[in-house]
Amino acid sequence: MDETALSLGTIDVSYLSASAECSISRCKHSSEELGECNSRPTLFRSATLKWKETLLSRKRPFVGRCCYVCTPQSRDNLFNASIPSLGLRNVIYINETHTRYRGWLARRLCYVLFVQERDVHKGMFAKNLTENVLNNSRVQKAILDEASETSAPGSFVQADPKAINKVKKKARKILQEMVATVSPTLIRLTGWILLKLFNSFFWNIQIHRGQIEMVKAATEMNLPLIFLPVHKSHIDYLLLTFILFCHNIKAPYIASGNNLNIPIFSTLIRKLGGFFIRRKLDQGRDGRKDFLYRALLYVHVEELLRQQQFLEIFLEGTRSRSGKTSGARVGLLSVVVDALFSNATPDVLIIPVGISYDRIIEGHYSGEQLGKPKKNESLWGIARGVFRMLRKNYGCVRVDFAQPFSLKEYVNSQSQKPVPAPLSLEQALLPAILPSRPSDTVDEGTEASLPNTRDITCEPYRRELIANLAEHILFTANKSCAVMSTHIVACLLLYRHRQGTDLSRLVEDFFSMKEEVLARDFDLGFSGNSDDVVMHAVHLLGNCVNITNTSRNNEFFITPSTGIPAVFELNFYSNGVVHVFIKEAIIEYCKTGSLCSLEVSITRLADLLEVDKDEALTESDGYCTTKLMYEVVDNSSNWAVCGKSSGVISMPVAARPCQVIYQVCHESVERLIQYGILLVAEQDDQEDVSPSLTEQQWDKKLPEPLSWRSDEEDEDSDFGEEQRDCYLKVSQSQEHQQYITFLQRLLGPLLEAYSSAVIFVHNFSGPVSESEFVQKLHRHLISRTEKNVAVYAESATYSHVKNAVKVFKEIGVFSQTEQRTDTILELSTTFLPQRNRQKLLEFIMSFMVL
Repeated sequence: MDETALSLGTIDVSYLSASAECSISRCKHSSEELGECNSRPTLFRSATLKWKETLLSRKRPFVGRCCYVCTPQSRDNLFNASIPSLGLRNVIYINETHTRYRGWLARRLCYVLFVQERDVHKGMFAKNLTENVLNNSRVQKAILDEASETSAPGSFVQADPKAINKVKKKARKILQEMVATVSPTLIRLTGWILLKLFNSFFWNIQIHRGQIEMVKAATEMNLPLIFLPVHKSHIDYLLLTFILFCHNIKAPYIASGNNLNIPIFSTLIRKLGGFFIRRKLDQGRDGRKDFLYRALLYVHVEELLRQQQFLEIFLEGTRSRSGKTSGARVGLLSVVVDALFSNATPDVLIIPVGISYDRIIEGHYSGEQLGKPKKNESLWGIARGVFRMLRKNYGCVRVDFAQPFSLKEYVNSQSQKPVPAPLSLEQALLPAILPSRPSDTVDEGTEASLPNTRDITCEPYRRELIANLAEHILFTANKSCAVMSTHIVACLLLYRHRQGTDLSRLVEDFFSMKEEVLARDFDLGFSGNSDDVVMHAVHLLGNCVNITNTSRNNEFFITPSTGIPAVFELNFYSNGVVHVFIKEAIIEYCKTGSLCSLEVSITRLADLLEVDKDEALTESDGYCTTKLMYEVVDNSSNWAVCGKSSGVISMPVAARPCQVIYQVCHESVERLIQYGILLVAEQDDQEDVSPSLTEQQWDKKLPEPLSWRSDEEDEDSDFGEEQRDCYLKVSQSQEHQQYITFLQRLLGPLLEAYSSAVIFVHNFSGPVSESEFVQKLHRHLISRTEKNVAVYAESATYSHVKNAVKVFKEIGVFSQTEQRTDTILELSTTFLPQRNRQKLLEFIMSFMVL
């Protein structure tokens, strides 16, 4: 195709797809080095974009390095300066050069030859798993205990042999479901089938050669590897095994939910390394804990690690329905940690994995976001899904393996840190919501703190350790996820051009956001001309985007579909880029909201880290604002603020658990200053500059100007004293104001969902089951959208509703009573008076930008 002949004013909708396919196809077949393709982009016809693309294109960042605070030794191992330069490779592009043979026949049979040459054999996998597990002392004790209860309920007398044999049969039956029997022959056959299938509905599956080299080096350490990927699609199960198989890395044993244990398909999964576990381990069928099942699962995982097998665990438990990383479920991860302390293995290497799709094969989860129950998996449903996939194209896939790190090193580093005293969300925020409430009732639970011990047998310390480990992994995996073209286009259409825009303007903004993503050290999952990539993304988004041909310049006009359920799907894909800007968006809300200003937040946070540890943590409105804003955007809603001096905060989306909240805020403010959005001005400049409304609000709330020291100042010199005090102000340039508006809109759906939920709670009458309350609240949000009351239709997603209810429970709005099948909610004594619910409403509404 002659690229110089491309004219956006003359293309039709069919060419929109063809041009994009041509661009992606060139990247797929002519060069395996995606970064190389990006470094020499074909310039867009717009003169503005032309110079930008020439001057601003940069090398892609190398993502996934492990934490320099918690695992410094692992960070230095398995890495050298040449690894980032190894570039990207398309895994499904296989030809004769990937085999030992050459010639016409090798070209025709390259898939077969490639699969046959992969190193996979029976001796690589676990042996005698079932017998070893049954003979384990822990399992034997669990069998005797259950047999004793069966023989004489309520008393632990000697069990009779018949009862013991019955329980052993039960244990063996459980293991038949749990234990995988890997077949190297089936792995080879599946590898060949997946090469065919993946090439039919994906343009490419990109991986970084340097990341694979680190994983290969880790396999030579004779230690078990634990792969922990994000979970976005059913393809995740096959994708990771396929990539490792292509690089001669042993296939991992995959922990799968028993919802996939269906005839025929379950046999295939077991032969590929999958083993089924219950989705809920807490309760047995009779309402009590199933200690036998827990013992079998624990010993099974321990035996796999003892035999140096690799595991694949999905920490989120289920696929993300929102497009964002969900909260961690640490059940299996805790088994791995316990196995390390029981000396089942000398160490374990943890490998977070990021996976990004242009478009997931499930299409979307709009039905579930509308409140419809999840459909159970079935063989017929899987068959229909495969046939549906063969008729469509799902774009590109990117898989990133983060740097392996030592679990033993992580645990040891945590034991050297002070054990924090946990602070609940209720304890931190309730005084800000109800300032007139007596402080003694607020502080009832503040006495409880973690014991000053590093013993893993201490349950509070063990829970805190595993929770922080899980959030570390999720943060790294989320940070490693590449941003795809559909993510950027969907985000721009929803939060910058919701009323529509010309295709040429969309392309320019796409390029700008691409550069912003790279500048924040996130990688991209695409390359090529910005115009072709935008066309490719618009084509993949399908019915979610409306395309019209305007008479003006004969150019296409792109408009997002803002009706349900199309807007839910756009929101799903736009959430793939929100985590890149989330910290800056939170800072923007903290400074523009009516509750407090940016200076108050940052200054008070600085003071907060220096006050005596016995003082009240909640004295700062700025701190409370920032804390709640992080709580709103954190999908797991799991906070671990650990003391006044450390301020450790648990945010898998925004920051590592080992970072303090002040550090996170300070980095975000520095970035805004670096980009010129926030300006550092001397105090005397106030007389020369007419402050905006926002700046006037800041001045009213600032107790004193924010001091900003120059880097050239010496603490011991008098130079700093001669400098005038400085303060921060917002740039009034049109470009920066547009960016600020964009940041505010990113959190708009979340805040609207929370404010609507507060209004609904304002008239709450209980008690009511949690499931019923969630359904009623969801119907309320849907009705607001249908009546065109909602500003953001995507605020009515089911995931927003569940997160809002979870946060309200943690704040203390509801008291809950656990029952066997559900949880009963009723207003707590604190929020039973309507005036307190009114204050909660005012507190939440204060975050809304007018």
